[in-house]
Amino acid sequence: MGYKVPAGISGRHVHLTESQFETLFGKGKTLTVFKPLSQPGQFAAEEKVDVVGPRGTLTDLRVIGPFRSHHQVELCMTDCFNSGIEPVLRRSGHFEGTPGCRLIGPAGELELTDGVMVNERHLHVSAAQAEEAGLKEGQLVTIKFGGARGIIFENVIVRAGDGNELDFHIDIDEANAGCIHTGDIGEIIEL
Repeated sequence: MGYKVPAGISGRHVHLTESQFETLFGKGKTLTVFKPLSQPGQFAAEEKVDVVGPRGTLTDLRVIGPFRSHHQVELCMTDCFNSGIEPVLRRSGHFEGTPGCRLIGPAGELELTDGVMVNERHLHVSAAQAEEAGLKEGQLVTIKFGGARGIIFENVIVRAGDGNELDFHIDIDEANAGCIHTGDIGEIIEL
């Protein structure tokens, strides 16, 4: 196929509801933009939390804005091993069967009963980009990266439509396996 896609490396982070944010950071507090992200309207916030699992604590997980209707804690497999949190692979927004954790902020703590996941690798594309590449929402594709540690990623879920912009999201473990950096270019080799 040969359609080129840039890599977007996703470090561990959390998505929160507004009320959860206030519990962790204080009443009346709001998100402070650190930098915009590749997806329209999304940003990394200045605010960070700690995640406590059965075996250890992961410090300084950045909060991602804007606020959401349900929390989500996105870790990589290494984070799960280090914290003792069971690694459960899920697509963003699919919380069934996911474990919880404790979040610690500067003003309070939260005990979550679900929402901790290793996010499935996925490819964001706008509606126009999807049409150009012949891609559809929910489709699985294969993406290849060359280089000294060339690697092929199978079972990449396409997330197409409004609110998306071309970016192949993998976590830090997956990026390290192929020596991939944000902005490196891969190509779709199989639809």
